[in-house]
Amino acid sequence: MAAPPLSRLHALSRPSILPYALLTVSALIWAGNWVIGRGVRDTIPPVALTFWRWAIAALLLAPFALPRLKGERALLRRHWRILLILGGTGIAFFQLLIYVGLHFTTAVNGVLMNAAQPLFMMLIAWLVDRQTVTRRQLAGMLISFAGILAIVSRGDFAGLGGFSLNIGDAMILLAMPTWGVYSVMLRRRPREIDGLAFVFLIAATGTVLLAPAYLAEAWFIRPMVLTWQSAGAILYVACFASILAYLCWNRGVDLVGPNKAGFTAHLIPAFGTILAIIFLGEEVHAFHLVGIAVILLGVSLATSARRRR
Repeated sequence: MAAPPLSRLHALSRPSILPYALLTVSALIWAGNWVIGRGVRDTIPPVALTFWRWAIAALLLAPFALPRLKGERALLRRHWRILLILGGTGIAFFQLLIYVGLHFTTAVNGVLMNAAQPLFMMLIAWLVDRQTVTRRQLAGMLISFAGILAIVSRGDFAGLGGFSLNIGDAMILLAMPTWGVYSVMLRRRPREIDGLAFVFLIAATGTVLLAPAYLAEAWFIRPMVLTWQSAGAILYVACFASILAYLCWNRGVDLVGPNKAGFTAHLIPAFGTILAIIFLGEEVHAFHLVGIAVILLGVSLATSARRRR
């Protein structure tokens, strides 16, 4: 049998590469979000950072999204429940729990808790959609988790015995099933609404849900300290972590499903390590390179399909 032409091979390979490229971009952007969330904790309270992140994102998207939603009131009324669930889980509560956790736990513990995300995504997908998990996916998850342990333990696995679950760890761990619910329910969003308008809708929903908590935090706890650093941090999380990353993530989940997409979350601690080296001046060690290589190997194994003859 003659070999298929190169144009056909390229056409077949493009759809398999595109979703993982989108998911990788979102992981890189969200890694920066973790670094910023930890770095501005003294000037921006967690609810304020979450609220302004999504409020600004909604304002930036409004001029492009509102014309697309014109005449869609009946559609929005029909799907308001799923939009409320997605806005509450993926927009308001997930990121709020992360920012609160970063106020009370170390970066090492936070990254380690984030590694549990695929476990909860698989669990939620099984509970809601009865999706099965293959041996290949389990093997990829374990390999990726080993790479994360190599990074967060600085190559000293014996040091993980002193790991403790404080309130910050508990908040970040609680955020993982919240994101799992968002990713699984994402496939139920109304397909008549395009990606940009959809992100605007859930951003606006999350902003409304966060508004009472933001006012209470500013009044009873502490207000945000507006500096050039805090303003830049909010603009980054609003433009990149809120708009661009979510557009990439939503499209990637649409193409490959929540189970396979969840494994790319292991790229976040890998990229976070690189960003810490670049922006915080940390040194590069052998365990960084080994850990990142092992994480990429696990993600590749979990997300690649078995080759057929």
